[in-house]
Amino acid sequence: MDNLNLIFLIAALLLCLSILASRISASVGMPLLFVFLGIGMLAGEDGLGGINFSDFESAYVIGHLALAIILLDGGMRTRMTTFRVGLRPALSLATLGVLVTSGLTGFLAMWLFDLSLLEGLLVGAIVGSTDAAAVFSMLGGQGVRLNERVSATLEIESGTNDPMAIFLTVTLITLLTEPDPDAWSVLFIFVKQFGIGLPFGLVGGWLFARLLKRLNLAPGLYPLLVTGAGLGLFAATNLLGGSGFIAIYLAGLIIGNSRSVHLQYILPVNDGLAWLSQIGLFLILGLLVTPHQMWAVALPATLLALGMILVARPLAVFLCLKPFFRFNIRELSFISWVGLRGAVPIVLAIFPVIAEVEQSNLYFNIAFYVVLISLLIQGSTLPLAARWLKMELPPVFEPKRRTRLGVYPDTDYELLTYRLSSEALNNVELRRLRFPSGARIAAVFREKQLIHPSGGTRLQQGDMVCIICREADLPALNKMFDEAPRVCKEKIRSFFGDFTLSGDAPLKDLAALYGLTVSPDQNEMTLGELMCSRFGGHPVVGDQFEWHGIRWIVVEVEGDIITKVGLKPL
Repeated sequence: MDNLNLIFLIAALLLCLSILASRISASVGMPLLFVFLGIGMLAGEDGLGGINFSDFESAYVIGHLALAIILLDGGMRTRMTTFRVGLRPALSLATLGVLVTSGLTGFLAMWLFDLSLLEGLLVGAIVGSTDAAAVFSMLGGQGVRLNERVSATLEIESGTNDPMAIFLTVTLITLLTEPDPDAWSVLFIFVKQFGIGLPFGLVGGWLFARLLKRLNLAPGLYPLLVTGAGLGLFAATNLLGGSGFIAIYLAGLIIGNSRSVHLQYILPVNDGLAWLSQIGLFLILGLLVTPHQMWAVALPATLLALGMILVARPLAVFLCLKPFFRFNIRELSFISWVGLRGAVPIVLAIFPVIAEVEQSNLYFNIAFYVVLISLLIQGSTLPLAARWLKMELPPVFEPKRRTRLGVYPDTDYELLTYRLSSEALNNVELRRLRFPSGARIAAVFREKQLIHPSGGTRLQQGDMVCIICREADLPALNKMFDEAPRVCKEKIRSFFGDFTLSGDAPLKDLAALYGLTVSPDQNEMTLGELMCSRFGGHPVVGDQFEWHGIRWIVVEVEGDIITKVGLKPL
C-alpha cells in the first residue's frame, strides 16, 4: 500500500510541476511539450528524481492511448470548412511528403551513423512524420493567427500522416528481421490502413453524432461517452487492420461539426483530457530515455535533425505542393518550418525495441534527440517565423463570452457577451444600432446591475451587453462592438493596406482607374472572381498575390465569395 501511495504522490507531483512550469515556458517562449519532456528527464534515472523506468511495452500502450485522445480532441476542434481548403495539399504531404522526407533523412542517417541502407531508411521512417500533439499544441498555444489554408494544411497533415509513417516503419522492420519478406503482404497492410480507417472514422463519427442528439444524459456523462466511443472505434479499427488514428480523428471531426448542443459540455472536458494525455505521454517518454546514452549520438543526431529541418522537409514540401497547389514561396517556407516532431517518432522508435531489431536503442536515442531539437528550434521560433514570413494575420475581435443556448437540438442560437469600450458607441441609443435580422439584445449589465433594455436605453462604456444570435451573425456583431485599441487597428491597416475595395468591383473599371491591363476574358470579371480563380476557387482571409505592382489581399470572405479586398503598392 505504501508503494502504491508513493507512486500516486510522484505522479501527482510531476503533473502539478508540469502544469506550473507551463506558466514559465509561456513567459520565455519555450514550447510546452519540450518542458514536459525535460521534467520527465529530470525525474528519470540520470536526473534529480532517480526514477528507473524502462518498460517500453507500457510506454507503447500509454503512447497509443494518449495519441488517440489528442487526435479525438483535435478533430472535434477542426472546422469542416478547413477541409475544403486544406484537405488535398495535406493528403499530399501526409503520403508523398512523408515518403520523401523519410527517404532523404534515411540517406543522411546512413552516412552519419554508418548504417546499412535499410537501417538508415528505418531511422528516416521513424522521424519522417509530423506529430499531431506537437502541431495542435504549437498552433493553438502560441497565440498566432495564421492564414486558414496554411493552418488547415498543417493540422490535417499532422492528423493523417501517421499511417504512412507506421507503414514505412513496419515494412523496414519486417525487411530487417525476416529472411524472406512478402512485398505484397506489406503493401496490403498500407491499403488496409487507409481503406478501413477512412470509412470507419466517417461512419462511426456520423453514428455517434446522431446518437448524441437523441440522448438526454447528465452533462458530465456526455464527454465520457464521446471519449469511450472514440477509443472503442480506435481499437476496433486497429483490430481489423485499419488506422485507428485516422478513424478517431475523422470521428472527432464529424462530432465536432455536428452542432450538437451537448458540445458545450464535451469540449471543455476533452480539452482537459487532451492536456492530461500530452503531459502524461511526454513525461513517460522523458522517463524512458537514458540521457547519458544520448551523448554518444549528440553530434550526428543534431546534424540529422538540422538536415531534416533545413533540407529534407523543405524539399518534400516544395515537391508535393508547389507544382499542384497555389501556395506562394512564403507559405511553402512556413509549412516547411512547422514540420514539428513530437511523440509519434518516439512511439515509433519503440517498435524496433519490441521487435528486437539490432541496435534498437540507437534508433530510440536518435528519435528522442531529433524530437528535442525540433521542439526547441522549430517550436520556439514559430511566432518569429510567422511574423518574418508575413504569415501572421491581424488579431480578430471576439466576444468576451460565447455560449450555446441549447434551447432546441437542431438550432445554433448562441448567447454572446460584449464589454463595451468603444467610444463610438458611448451614449448611443440601442434603437440606432443596426443589428442583423434575428439578433436580439437579451440584457445589459451596468456596474454589476441588470438593466432591462429598451430602444431608448443609452449605452455607456463598461456596459456588458448580452445578445442572442446565430453563428452567421458573429462577424457583423464583432464589427459593431469592435473594441480593438489603436495599435491593433494599425496592425490591421499595415497588413491589409489603407485602401479596400468591394469584391464585386468590375475589373474594367479598376483597369481604367489604376491603369491596369486586363485580357479580354478578364474584362467581364469582378475583382473577387479574378482573385478566386487565382486561389483555386476556395479563398480565405489573408490570401494575396501581386499583380501590376500592387499586392491584392483578401479581407473578407462569405462562403467562397470574396466581399472585400485590400491593396498595397509594392
